[in-house]
Amino acid sequence: MQGAGNDFVVVRPEGGRRDWPKLATAMCDRHYGVGADGLLLLLPSRVADFKMRIFNADGSESVACGNGMRCLVKHFLDEHPRGGGDFDVTIETLAGVRTAKVHGRRGHVTEIRASMGEPRVGHNGSSARAGEGGRETVDITQEMGRTITVDGQPLRINLVSIGNPHAVHFTEIPVADFPLCALGPAVEQHRLFPDETNFEVVNVVSRGEVVARVWERGCGETLACGSGACAVTVAGQLLGLLDERVEVSLPGGALGVHWAGEGEVFLSGPAVTVFRGEWP
Repeated sequence: MQGAGNDFVVVRPEGGRRDWPKLATAMCDRHYGVGADGLLLLLPSRVADFKMRIFNADGSESVACGNGMRCLVKHFLDEHPRGGGDFDVTIETLAGVRTAKVHGRRGHVTEIRASMGEPRVGHNGSSARAGEGGRETVDITQEMGRTITVDGQPLRINLVSIGNPHAVHFTEIPVADFPLCALGPAVEQHRLFPDETNFEVVNVVSRGEVVARVWERGCGETLACGSGACAVTVAGQLLGLLDERVEVSLPGGALGVHWAGEGEVFLSGPAVTVFRGEWP
């Protein structure tokens, strides 16, 4: 499945134990496997409609993945249709129970809007809260902002957690020209981030639109990243650059993000089944 080009192998395990990190590495290999950014597991849950686990292409397990969550909700509903109208689907994740708001029409799902939880900023994980009209609070933006030097180049980054860590860099350089593949690994593994980090580079087009590229920890550059789109929106709003609703254009397509300045951040976008098959 894919969401804005962020692609996944989706598996519903049926009994028995598996070495999921090893399988993720094998399945996600684009030359000798299926090829994907990650492996998604749809599991039974006692507290939600289903449980999700996410393994990156390098076998590491991730806490949050917005595009993956929407893909699993779509897969779940394909197997458990609920008819028309609007309804909620609950998902158990390592970051807690999340809710996806599903909009339907004539028996077809038209939009999946997933809650990504409450964002936090800075190394201390403070609750993110914007001032009136998007004006930042000095304490929050000071805690959020850091300047690091990578390959001799200073980068101003803004630290936002959407369950997983993100370093957001707003730049005047067109993101298509930014040396993301050269600097991305160095930012991901910078000593400031003992558990590594995702890295976003962003051009602000208007208060409601940005263009971005993402270097994902454990994956490399991906065509899209849902939690990254949310981190970009939260950082931009706290800095007074963006409004509540933002379209984030990524190489694989556009994602919609809504954050009211506090509380949960919501992500919407496509979720498509590409093909089905068997792994021997």
